[in-house]
Amino acid sequence: MHTTRRQLLAGVTLSLASRYLPAEPTERQLLQPFGALPSSRQLAWHKLETYAFLHFTVNTFTDREWGSGDEDPNLFSPTDFDADSIVLDLKRAGMKAVILTCKHHDGFCLWPTKTTEHSIRHSSWQDGKGDVVRDISVAARQHGLKFGVYVSPWDRNNAYYGKPEYLPIYRAQITELLSNYGPIFEIWFDGANGGDGYYGGAREKRLIDKATYYQWPTIVNIVRRLQPDAVIFGKTGDIRWIGNEKGIAANTCWATYGTPKVKGHQAEDIHASADTNLEPPNGVRFGDQWKPAECDVSIRPGWFYHLSEDDEVRTPDNLVDLYFESVGKGASLLLNFPSNRKGRIAPQDATSGAIFHERIEKMFSRNLAAEALLIPSNVRGQEKRYSAACLVDGNESSFWATDDNVHTPELIVQYNKPVEIAILRLREAIALGQRIAGVAVDRWQDDHWVPIAAATSIGPCRLIRLDQPVQTQRLRLRVTNSPVAIALSELGIYSLHDKELN
Repeated sequence: MHTTRRQLLAGVTLSLASRYLPAEPTERQLLQPFGALPSSRQLAWHKLETYAFLHFTVNTFTDREWGSGDEDPNLFSPTDFDADSIVLDLKRAGMKAVILTCKHHDGFCLWPTKTTEHSIRHSSWQDGKGDVVRDISVAARQHGLKFGVYVSPWDRNNAYYGKPEYLPIYRAQITELLSNYGPIFEIWFDGANGGDGYYGGAREKRLIDKATYYQWPTIVNIVRRLQPDAVIFGKTGDIRWIGNEKGIAANTCWATYGTPKVKGHQAEDIHASADTNLEPPNGVRFGDQWKPAECDVSIRPGWFYHLSEDDEVRTPDNLVDLYFESVGKGASLLLNFPSNRKGRIAPQDATSGAIFHERIEKMFSRNLAAEALLIPSNVRGQEKRYSAACLVDGNESSFWATDDNVHTPELIVQYNKPVEIAILRLREAIALGQRIAGVAVDRWQDDHWVPIAAATSIGPCRLIRLDQPVQTQRLRLRVTNSPVAIALSELGIYSLHDKELN
């Protein structure tokens, strides 16, 4: 059988490793967790990376972004609604899940709720028997996507909003959504709360204290009881807002948040704000909570469909840039695809999303690091389970680790001929915490090392896109800042095209 260069390099790596790595690991060398750690539901959420918002309600038919709450339920009248078509378009765009706006600020409910007459049950569409939440959730499961719900705390229709009587109504709506539509991966609570509204005919302005009015601990308990695997987006939840609706995370983006509580380490990257409700976009280094960032952005200027925006859909190139600015900085990308008045994803949106996904798949289809000889400066306890080979084995639970006293190791990536390099991808073994605070990359040129890139926080994913692709036969990765031994689970090295190495 013909032996490929990849197989030869793999054999050389294992052969070198076997010379100094003991066959049986010792318990003494187990790597200890560091700082705040993700929960099991957060770890599952991290794996998604890209998923969709689906904004769809009466606003779609009134050409508005925010409804007032006085809309006639009969306005909701999609002419060709097809949940399978919507979900398949999202899947072709690379979305791993979909979050439906089950109730926006206008209070109109896309399911036949028992809590209000301002719902699909009182629409003439499908003779009042329709249920968009049911249809999208079923289609998502059938096509392999996870399903989530957006349920606005603000309700501009309800006469009791702003009063104690509204709270059991809102909790009942959450209970219905979390009880009747199968597994929920995320529940989304919007930060827009209080202001002008219909409010049962009062037509007045009502303001509330967002921190206390809803009694968030009670709502969190409902979510944990009914959907323990669901992450909660919001100030009291599992994931946090990045601070903008542009889809762009901070260059340094910690998955940790809250009060700094790591013995011997001081807080970093805490950005004070006059608005105490705003979360630091960088997160908080050494924070006592694992609360990673989510980047929400729409494929159009608005969140709901508007015919006037058909020529303003984001291009595939722009979506690729957003991927690097969100997923590439350790956050997730929540990309909105609004349904049009037919009840479909508009063709422009679907096409742009599909091309975006094709480009990302092609870009990361071939890991050149798996075809190189990896030479680490240190391996924890000289044990095979912590060797550099773990960086390219495709196993997210394995990782290259160093001895406790080695915080700034180096890794040489050696090829037998020059290769073109344009993108690097790094991932930490985040089940053990976010450890690395800085890395640098050099290439070997004219008999010396030349710096070509650097990055700060790594966490679940860090993408480094070089200003220009470089040709090199040898690359060096340096960890420049880590308070403890590293636990790096992946090194990816990519070109910009498919050409094969000879």
